[in-house]
Amino acid sequence: MTTQLFLHEEVASALRDGHPVVALESTILSHGLPHPRNLDVAHRLERVVRDGGAVPATIAVLDGRPVIGLSPAELERVCAPDAGLDKLSLRDLGPAVGLGRSGATTVAGTSALAAAAGIGVFATGGLGGVHLGAAQSWDVSADLGVLAKVPTVVVCSGVKSVLDIAATLEVLETNSVPVLGYRTDEFPAFYLRSSGHPVAWRVDDAKEAAAVIAAHRAYANSGVLLTNPIPEESEMDRDQHDRLLADGLAKLRDGGVHGSDVTPVLLEHFHTASGGVSIDANEALVLDNAKLATEVAVALAVRA
Repeated sequence: MTTQLFLHEEVASALRDGHPVVALESTILSHGLPHPRNLDVAHRLERVVRDGGAVPATIAVLDGRPVIGLSPAELERVCAPDAGLDKLSLRDLGPAVGLGRSGATTVAGTSALAAAAGIGVFATGGLGGVHLGAAQSWDVSADLGVLAKVPTVVVCSGVKSVLDIAATLEVLETNSVPVLGYRTDEFPAFYLRSSGHPVAWRVDDAKEAAAVIAAHRAYANSGVLLTNPIPEESEMDRDQHDRLLADGLAKLRDGGVHGSDVTPVLLEHFHTASGGVSIDANEALVLDNAKLATEVAVALAVRA
């Protein structure tokens, strides 16, 4: 895969020189946020990383080329309302590249491409997980399997409460993926600061996180999940969240929605029914995760 990667010169130079780089996904831009807000968030994410002393590397597949670090024009293309990009998990990278297609990368796709490029830290919004009813449907996000196999650090705000969070944590444990809580003892639930489930390990600053990550890499090839609760002032009201979730789950059942369509449909329901509150929350948490990921990337570079 490495020979098929197209690294932006700024990213390639930073990697050669041992400077910190933070990977950013493109699915949140093309499928998670409306235009033109998605482009504004794309620029703000990259600015947060630069302001923190690292180089941003937003990742996508364009015309069959896995691009590590998008140019301004490429960012605009990804965020365009008529972009028509496929949603690419790891299983989709080969077909998209082989057929010359274009797509935005999910957590799984971005983690794999970041690792292939030599980028060890990745900031996103939320992780995929085990879906409710997975005992019958076998519906488990590829994000978990990829974290088991690549050494990428994923900084996120946990998983959405539509998922089976207890089962998700069990799968991560089975696959030897350490789950760290950043200044928290509880696993976050995306729009909510706590899911009610504990995390095994807590870190209180970027240096502690970097020490854990460096030590883990000495013993295992799996990734590390660093969970960062949504900023307190941006957390959704829990009663509103629970109402939206119940209505969203009913919508999924009534429409027979499953698999990779679940998250987009649920997100759209939250965005519409909350009057934009969930979009504000989504933006706040992903920007905060980019800030933390940058701090960790810088701390890791200092240790190297």
